[in-house]
Amino acid sequence: MSTNTKSFKVPFWAQIIAGLVLGVLLGWLARSQDLSWLVTTLEKVGGTFIGLLKLAVAPLVFFAILVSITNLRKVNNAARLASRTLLWFMITSLIAVAIGLVIGLVTNPGAGTGLTPADGAKPEKTGSWIDFLTGIVPTDVITPFTELNVLQIVFMAAVAGIAALQLGEKAQPILTLSESVLELLQKALWWVIRLAPLGTVGLIGNAIASYGWDLIGKYATFTADIYVGCAIVLFVVYPVLLATVAKASPLQFFKGAWPAIQLAFVSRSSVGTMPLTQKVTERLGVPKEYASFAVPFGATTKMDGCAAIYPAIAAIFVAQIFDIQLGVGDYLLIAFVSVVGSAATAGLTGATVMLTLTLSTLGLPMEGVGLLLAIDPILDMMRTATNVAGQALVPVLVSAREGLLDRTAYDTAHSSPLDEPEPERTRDQEPVPAAA
Repeated sequence: MSTNTKSFKVPFWAQIIAGLVLGVLLGWLARSQDLSWLVTTLEKVGGTFIGLLKLAVAPLVFFAILVSITNLRKVNNAARLASRTLLWFMITSLIAVAIGLVIGLVTNPGAGTGLTPADGAKPEKTGSWIDFLTGIVPTDVITPFTELNVLQIVFMAAVAGIAALQLGEKAQPILTLSESVLELLQKALWWVIRLAPLGTVGLIGNAIASYGWDLIGKYATFTADIYVGCAIVLFVVYPVLLATVAKASPLQFFKGAWPAIQLAFVSRSSVGTMPLTQKVTERLGVPKEYASFAVPFGATTKMDGCAAIYPAIAAIFVAQIFDIQLGVGDYLLIAFVSVVGSAATAGLTGATVMLTLTLSTLGLPMEGVGLLLAIDPILDMMRTATNVAGQALVPVLVSAREGLLDRTAYDTAHSSPLDEPEPERTRDQEPVPAAA
């Protein structure tokens, strides 16, 4: 081990915490002293950080999905791994939505808020099953990138990846170019990630300055429900699955995955966090060839926070505001939408499309979405952190079950600085045959 490590270097997690504290202080100062220039500054700083993340989203998703699909050819029992990954996505989503429903039914988040149907407003964009199904296939190859329609980008990338697999050696020049472009994009996005502490100051500060504590107070029960539900999934369900299914230490998982989880909390973007999520997943002993498929796939479809816990509690909240009774069939529909429709969230900040999809399926008023838009940025931080933790968890579970997990790498995973070279694996990188 090198002895030249700079001991005085501030850990990245400490930089994030410092940015969080400074953002809260500046946001409180801007609101209490009515400093409009400070509010504008915080808004611009946070907005620029999110803008830089979104700038890379479209090409990053396309090339990551394309390369991840073609990388499956390097993995033994690729079809089995892909199906097991999807299965665990569904299982964990069902658990998360069940927890969300129980919390919503026990706490009655819409009661006592003082909100009425008149406070709601229809969103500009809504989601429906027709839109979801017909919107997967783009009408041209340019619009999905200019309008950032991630679902259509995923569709085109999947088609291109499968076609490349069918072409074999003839497609190798395209695959080599795609891998190089992906590495370039990840390198550029890495520079943006290094700005996360500064982005944290702007995002958190602007949230406090714009909304204050009064808004949180009005939505106190609802906000607490989302945070408690996500915390239960994050710190109870996931550790239990790690201990029982993967036979692995939950504490070690969080130690290795924490850099990605904390960045997700700040950035509110699963796709923006994807390069870091993949890095920590590999650091936890998941073979690179499999992680390069599972993580991009999860970043666009695996949303326990945004697509399971949140729509379940939000649907109950909206129903109570509009005095509409939900039955057992409605709760089953919520679970169905959470498992099948989660790709509608597409890994971007916010979960409005998923919420409108859920409300339209249940026949609840779309005006209910307007009741939740103001509080959404505060909720989205915890939701996205839960999403990303799940996106790292499932590859660990599947790798452990299939005998692919590098236990030595898992047991020694650490949260090193982002610019520190990755430690060498203790054994050959080639995946071992799956267990029978």
